[in-house]
Amino acid sequence: MQLTQTIPYVEDLIHKACARSGRSRSEVQTIAVTKYVSAETTGKVLQSGLLHIGENRWQDAQAKWEAYGEQGLGVWHFIGHLQTNKVKDVVGKFAYIHSLDRLSLAKEMDKKAAALGIAAQCFIQLNVSGEETKYGLEPEALHGFVDELKAFRHIRIVGLMTMAPYEAEPESTRPVFRRLRELRDELNREQALGYEVPHLSMGMSNDFEVAIEEGATWIRLGSILVGRE
Repeated sequence: MQLTQTIPYVEDLIHKACARSGRSRSEVQTIAVTKYVSAETTGKVLQSGLLHIGENRWQDAQAKWEAYGEQGLGVWHFIGHLQTNKVKDVVGKFAYIHSLDRLSLAKEMDKKAAALGIAAQCFIQLNVSGEETKYGLEPEALHGFVDELKAFRHIRIVGLMTMAPYEAEPESTRPVFRRLRELRDELNREQALGYEVPHLSMGMSNDFEVAIEEGATWIRLGSILVGRE
């Protein structure tokens, strides 16, 4: 399918999910995940009016970022596991990093952001489902991790992120998304960071409608929106 077909199709699904849950469409931002498509297709995505671009690996994203991001096109999100030795390449180029999950990474990110004179906007990644194949903190470790993050003046936590298991029936993912929302709300009730943490990055092509119903503010859509090559 072409973007001229997929964009209105996905938009309709988003609007319906928002309506079912009593939310405004403006509360949900869409990240077009371009990790499986070429730089040329990424350019077409940006031309189509999709503003937010998601990439998983710097090695794959570099050519695309240099073609478009370096020219000021798009808002770039790093959504994959980030190795500490790649922090120097990512911080300062990607507006949001969705995969902060360990102290060693926070230290490197803070150091790079300080050198650039910026605050790195990050989501803490949680492994809510407990799958061994997924990255992220265990939910029980969240509050201790947040306490340690207070030492880093150049990191700003803007939300929590998780990936649900792939399920043939998307409804089965609901408890994962609901738990992430509860954890975000707990942080805010306790003022754990001293400021509001507004966002939830959750929901992909297979399950984003359920994620929206459970409070997602950022959804990460690849195959259903931009396809695969």
